[in-house]
Amino acid sequence: MNAAHKVLVTCRDVRKIKEFSTHVYLLRELTLASDVINPWHAIQTRNGEFIMCHGRYGDAVHRVCKMSADGRDVIKSHGGQRVSDIGQSYRPVHLAVDDNEFVFVADVYNGRVTLLSSRLDYVSQVVSRDDLKWKPLRLCLDIHRRRLYVADNEFKDGEWTRGRVVVFSV
Repeated sequence: MNAAHKVLVTCRDVRKIKEFSTHVYLLRELTLASDVINPWHAIQTRNGEFIMCHGRYGDAVHRVCKMSADGRDVIKSHGGQRVSDIGQSYRPVHLAVDDNEFVFVADVYNGRVTLLSSRLDYVSQVVSRDDLKWKPLRLCLDIHRRRLYVADNEFKDGEWTRGRVVVFSV
């Protein structure tokens, strides 16, 4: 949901964001910039821009980007090649954004959650591989209680087999 209480759906295979009313009417459809491959999750900021993560297992680029309100232009990005370095991600799949537009990123294959500034600069690692049993797949941020809920899931034999929710103070 965005600030206007519209439902946002990220469509990975067709590289689009669809915005629906609460009564499930399609309001608009945005085609994403050509260098955004396999988008996973998008959040709309207060000024109408989008923060999005993208990159699938075999893709060369895995990053978080800030995109224009029409989805056509990447304004700023964090990441690039899929690696485990601090400034990179390896399959960022889900985001949570706080009131100051700091971005929490679930980085699946690196087994961590990182925090980026509103300008998408690296701030810190807020959840490490040692804090999780498996892989972080989804995030939910309770801004009022300052708690980050992380879905920690097991990937075994090509399937997500089980999981749990782990809570962190942030």
